[in-house]
Amino acid sequence: MNKNDIQNEENTFQKAEDILVEVEKEGKEGIKAVENAAHKVSEVTPVKQVKQFWHNLGPGLTTGAADDDPSGVGTYSQTGAKYGFQLLWLAVFTFPLMAIIQEMCARIGLVTGRGLAANIKKYFPQWVLYTVAILVLMANSFNIGANLGAMAKSTQLLAPYLPFWFLIIAFVLISLFLQIFISYQKYARYLKYLALILLVYVATAFFIKDFAWKEVLISGIVPSLNFSKDQIILICGILGTTISPYLFFWETSQEVEEKISEGKTTIAERQEIDKKEIRKMRTDVWVGMFLSNLVMFFIIAVTATTLFRNGIIDITSAADAAAALEPLAGRYASLLFSIGIIGTGLLAIPILAGSASYAVSETLGWKEGLYLRFRQGIYFYGVIIFSMLIGLLLNFVGINPIKALIYAAVANGLVAPVILILIVIIANNRKIMNSHHNSPFIKFLGWVVVALMVVAGIATIISFF
Repeated sequence: MNKNDIQNEENTFQKAEDILVEVEKEGKEGIKAVENAAHKVSEVTPVKQVKQFWHNLGPGLTTGAADDDPSGVGTYSQTGAKYGFQLLWLAVFTFPLMAIIQEMCARIGLVTGRGLAANIKKYFPQWVLYTVAILVLMANSFNIGANLGAMAKSTQLLAPYLPFWFLIIAFVLISLFLQIFISYQKYARYLKYLALILLVYVATAFFIKDFAWKEVLISGIVPSLNFSKDQIILICGILGTTISPYLFFWETSQEVEEKISEGKTTIAERQEIDKKEIRKMRTDVWVGMFLSNLVMFFIIAVTATTLFRNGIIDITSAADAAAALEPLAGRYASLLFSIGIIGTGLLAIPILAGSASYAVSETLGWKEGLYLRFRQGIYFYGVIIFSMLIGLLLNFVGINPIKALIYAAVANGLVAPVILILIVIIANNRKIMNSHHNSPFIKFLGWVVVALMVVAGIATIISFF
């Protein structure tokens, strides 16, 4: 090989090497460009928006979901079984009323940096505070007992070999473990995901053949009443189940807990809010209440389509409804309904116990909050344990779960209108709420809800005597 050939070969190798270097360089730049493009796309894609939307949901979502506890599911099931589609419009009617009240509670928590009981303590006579706290503790404990019984019965539909006593104790231990030994951040995240279990009630409708969608939609818009005593009592029960005292305390205190989790440990720090926080809270609350009432709508529609049309009107609990669905709507519908009862119970029972503890602890000036370790908040967690044990014992001392719900309804009938009056007064007050007080229109609607709940409370109490 002569000198020229060697030189040509070296030039060829050099060119090849240069080409490979260029390809590698372009490849790296191409990959980087693709990654940058993907990142930019992800910032504007619906997936990114959905993730951000989900991240912004919190206390409002879990509060709305907790409203559909097993006792609420039982009330809605009874409504559909007894009256068909006639009272379906109540799900639409109660949605804005419920959302308006819960938004007031959330705003009170955000603006004052205190829980609801702490605000009542600051601005109202002591006897009002103690009356409210005692009645909330009683009502919530009875409600916990009824929900535990419904969860155990529903579980036995899926696993008949598991004894009732074992299931009751297991559900109590699970609930206490989650509240006492799990950090607030993890616990709040768990509640958010558990709220999604409510969608099984929506899914149930799609497992029913010949579901009357047109009739359902019309009944949801057009009000219908026959003004019978039983129907009025049931409507009062729905209002009491939908607009419940434990939701007021939980919503307010969770807004405070969210701020504490952000490092705002003093009241002064927590009182610093901006319009963005208010918008975020409002979205959270209205989404949560929409989910709650959507589920109520579908429970009534499903039981009306199956039970009412087949003459099965004697439904006294959520577990009864789940059992009755199987021969009419199929195994999958019954299975979904049962899973929903268990899931909503696991969501609602800790919230019932927690809201009672917030009310009692703030009343007595104890340190309160799920962010506390057990030793730091021993009295706060002590109230939670006490209310859970009362609920547990109710299932073993011969008190019928339905009677427990009646006692809870009477207690709620007494306390709900009183608490609502206090909430509206606080939310209307410019000195307390600054620029975030109720607008004239919201103030009017707030008093409308108060009037409705006063009538509902009186009617509920009278019906039991």
